[in-house]
Amino acid sequence: MAVCRVEVHRSGDALPREDQLAWKIAEVAADPVEVDDDVTQMVVNRLIDNAAVATASLARAPVAAARAQARDHPYQPGATVFGVTGRYSPEWAAWANAVAVRELDFHDTFLAAEFAHPGDNIPPVVAVAQHAAARGLTGRDVVRAIATGYEVQIDLARAIDLHSHKIDHVAHLGPSVAAALGTLLGLRPEVTYHAIGQALHTTTATRQSRKGEISTWKAYAPAFAGKAAIEAVDRAMRGQTSPAPIWEGEDGVVAWLLDGPDACYEVHLPAAGEPKRAILDSFTKQHSAEYQAQAWIDLAARLGRDHPHLQDPAHVTEVLIRTSNHTHAVIGSGAGDPQKYDPDATRETLDHSLPYIFAVALQDGGWHHVRSYEPERAHRSDTVALWRKVRTVEDPEWTRRYHSLDPAERAFGGEVQIQATDGSVLTEKIAVADAHPHGAQPFGRADYVGKFRTLAEGVLPTQEIDRFLDLAQRLPELGADELAGLTSTAPEQFLTHVAEPKGLF
Repeated sequence: MAVCRVEVHRSGDALPREDQLAWKIAEVAADPVEVDDDVTQMVVNRLIDNAAVATASLARAPVAAARAQARDHPYQPGATVFGVTGRYSPEWAAWANAVAVRELDFHDTFLAAEFAHPGDNIPPVVAVAQHAAARGLTGRDVVRAIATGYEVQIDLARAIDLHSHKIDHVAHLGPSVAAALGTLLGLRPEVTYHAIGQALHTTTATRQSRKGEISTWKAYAPAFAGKAAIEAVDRAMRGQTSPAPIWEGEDGVVAWLLDGPDACYEVHLPAAGEPKRAILDSFTKQHSAEYQAQAWIDLAARLGRDHPHLQDPAHVTEVLIRTSNHTHAVIGSGAGDPQKYDPDATRETLDHSLPYIFAVALQDGGWHHVRSYEPERAHRSDTVALWRKVRTVEDPEWTRRYHSLDPAERAFGGEVQIQATDGSVLTEKIAVADAHPHGAQPFGRADYVGKFRTLAEGVLPTQEIDRFLDLAQRLPELGADELAGLTSTAPEQFLTHVAEPKGLF
């Protein structure tokens, strides 16, 4: 790997373009290195994973609104949108598809210095590939671009902490999508460099979208970043330039939004000719909830099945979860958000409430992307009673393991102590979710296919499920004329009852 030092420079220093992080990323995007076979297969897995959760969310209100916006922008050649026929302007198609992917909080994740859902790179890459297929783009180009997007976002997330400064994690996504599109379209580094700068400049926003009562914007935030990156690439291709140096400038992102004028980050990027393999360090979700809750769902479900008396709050005095600072402060009681204990909270808030998630998984012996969030489920009196007995605390050892650079030691779980009313105490630990690469049942191709079939049931006819899965698994060999099939189409009658609200367009 090549190390890029990111430090603040005064305007008079005239930091050479070749020493700027945006240029280094642009060079990574332009590197013609081939994609390793195992990376290619994981790209296929994540394409299927995204399509699964997008298909399951087609009837949800935020997705319907985003789809309606896209449908108000028909365009040729354009790109396709999950659920419907027709071709639409690629930035709006990417917008609608990214909202569908993100809505259920059910696709992949990477956790390090910063959070990331690197699967958010896929909708804009596919949309632009469909639109630009006449350039001779193929499935192989899509694979290469997605590998770049994952590499850049994950490399940034390893090195640069955003959340401590209350900046939303999609500030790493705008640049990664711009880089991915640079790879897809074979752009010169200078063009991608300006697209990256514009994308970062327009996608830095506060974390209020993930605080308190979380709104539907949570699903739109990565879609906005992807759409902004597509527009940035379009402008850069037309010769338009960007604020520079965007990270290192004295009035840039690092100096004023992150660690300040004395900061120094070391971003590790692939050297020239080095394969892009970061996607293999990311992990998907078996359950529709914030990633840091995945292991706790698995553990709570097992405890509920093995110790059914603990499902009754009358038998439980307290549930104490010892975990990393990250988990405690973001989805635990350490966040200080009363909404995390409120039965009237939004779905988006409940999927960021570890106390709620642990209580429901303990009682139900599992998790469901719809039933576990229904208002009647959250209002069940025995659930509310148990839920309010759950609290989290930070444990320094679990925080250390969370940030460990050793993949075999890195952990996203912790220890739970359940004190029963009879005086007994049950203590159990879990390091990673069952589906994690180091978990009890790591996800493989069959699991991704199974996830798609399960979530598409009742939404897509069997022939459409089979068609999509066949096409997706042939991604590296697809010709330009086949790229349009990389979304799924629901029967017209399935969406007739779904309101697509009218807005400005």
